[in-house]
Amino acid sequence: MEEKTRCPWCCDNGINQKYHDEEWGIPVHDDRKQFEFLMMEVMQCGLNWTMMLKKREIFKKCFDNFEYEKIALYNEEKVQEILEEPGMIRSRRKVGAIINNARQYIKIIQEFGSFDKYLWEFSDHKTILYKGHKEGRAVARNRLSDVVSRDLKKRGFKYLGSVTVYSHLQACGIINDHVESCFMYKPLTENYPVAYKEPEDEA
Repeated sequence: MEEKTRCPWCCDNGINQKYHDEEWGIPVHDDRKQFEFLMMEVMQCGLNWTMMLKKREIFKKCFDNFEYEKIALYNEEKVQEILEEPGMIRSRRKVGAIINNARQYIKIIQEFGSFDKYLWEFSDHKTILYKGHKEGRAVARNRLSDVVSRDLKKRGFKYLGSVTVYSHLQACGIINDHVESCFMYKPLTENYPVAYKEPEDEA
């Protein structure tokens, strides 16, 4: 069987490769999944993504399977319980940010009908392909992530700066940053609505 060509960052024959093949960049239109990805991005700040994937089951246990309605109701006793969970990242500020973000998340759903609708409106409900990214010249942030981050901060979200938001836009499929030689690139460009952007659109 011919070996699949993948984005260079994921080729570990393990947890990163599985995440790349089954999730990264595939358009997400489920509010619980969106919140899970955002929650993991908050936890990742200052750390690495591989650690987040390894701790995913711990996060799932601590945060009620990423059900934001439940998380929004957490009190101090629950925070302490989370911080004492074996293997958990013991950052009170990050845990507090996730609880806060769950509350703001619900407000967006109340306003727009779903977080999914709110977020995808920033890209006109299309996956964006930036010229140059398909050759691997991706960036850490751009104009779109700046705009989304600024709006989320205005709405009271925490730990979601432009770099973190850019990572989320990649993960949930709003920005396709698979390299063109990757086996995931073609199906994602052919099976979903896409918009092609020039480099100046990122500045």
